[in-house]
Amino acid sequence: MTKQRISYFYHPEISHFYYGPSHPMKPHRLKLAHHLILAYGLYKDMECYRPHPASAGEMTQFHSEEYVTFLQKAMPDNLKARFNAGEFTDCPVFDGLFEFTQLNTGASLDGAVQLAQNQADICINWSGGLHHAKKSEASGFCYINDIVLAILELLKVHARVLYIDIDVHHGDGVEEAFYCTDRVMTFSLHKYGDFFPGTGDSADIGAKEGEGFSVNAPLTNGMTDETYRELFRPVMSKIMEVYQPGAIVLQCGADSLGQDRLGCFNLTLKGHGDCVKFVKSFGVPTLVLGGGGYTIRNVARCWCYETSVLLDKEISDDIPFNDYYEYYAPDFKLHLKPEPMENLNTPESLEAVRVDILEQLQSLQGAPSVGMQQVPPQFKVQNEHAEGMHDGGAQDDVREKGPGRTKDGQGIRKEHESELYDNVD
Repeated sequence: MTKQRISYFYHPEISHFYYGPSHPMKPHRLKLAHHLILAYGLYKDMECYRPHPASAGEMTQFHSEEYVTFLQKAMPDNLKARFNAGEFTDCPVFDGLFEFTQLNTGASLDGAVQLAQNQADICINWSGGLHHAKKSEASGFCYINDIVLAILELLKVHARVLYIDIDVHHGDGVEEAFYCTDRVMTFSLHKYGDFFPGTGDSADIGAKEGEGFSVNAPLTNGMTDETYRELFRPVMSKIMEVYQPGAIVLQCGADSLGQDRLGCFNLTLKGHGDCVKFVKSFGVPTLVLGGGGYTIRNVARCWCYETSVLLDKEISDDIPFNDYYEYYAPDFKLHLKPEPMENLNTPESLEAVRVDILEQLQSLQGAPSVGMQQVPPQFKVQNEHAEGMHDGGAQDDVREKGPGRTKDGQGIRKEHESELYDNVD
């Protein structure tokens, strides 16, 4: 098997944004994860990129123009709470909000473009995976749904895209966006019941052309590595057999780990990472994203470990010294031990979920096909070594030889007898 080409996207400014003093979402976790990846030397085996900031035009491929315009203009001091963003919501308006969404969305789009253009086999963006955002509404700490935008980019090339969500919360924003189409299958394993966002029942299977293509595994507190694996692997194998996706988007929310501030599962890094390893084994182009995760030292541990899994590299359990070494006290170990908590998911309840899902998948009439049609243009990727406009290069502002046109573009400019022109003998 040839070595897979892996791209890693990280913008150094992404971790500097701040939701507020009492808010559980801490973008600073991205810097911790990045420094662990550096300290373990994992960056040496990846192509590392600084992503472009997504434009408002790119965001409106899914989101409404009115909503994106609101995010552009929203500031803490001029705020009228709208679109579920602002004071007394879980989506505060903070300094640099729109720039924050530009960076995490741009990285996911860049990864999707590389996969679509066959420039990489796996693309990693730990700042992405914000799966709750809706077309015209912020939700669950998410403002722009980078996942939906990345999937739309992949659909320009691939007939079918599979979305997998191992966050403790249901991936409602992504499911809702593709609920009525068979070109995207969504598979989410999550806590269901008295828990945000309250969606993701096993009976929610899609509608119209998308009926049967939304797959939900509703779970409850205490999921362990073993029980998660026993559910994830057989369902995933059946999905790959039945659906045969051309590309995969994997959301790796780390709030399904034990000890998370908001989560209620009991996974370790090895159990969480086993899902990543199994998805990778199918050899399908994959976009790997972050998501939730609110005990930030464990988020960093998780995403660093899963980067090593994607690279097929063994890394030490002893965390190497780095700029944030003190965060990992008192043991300074990479791996976590499971919490002493009861698993409320009984063998009978898990078997019922597994059987329901497998029967749903079995009822699908094979992989859906897409008729021949013109492929929309892809986003252009700027080559860093190519000369751009207005950069002072030799080819800057080169114009066609000749007299040129008048200002209104209608006529030909007349040559003046006192001027010199290139076509003078």
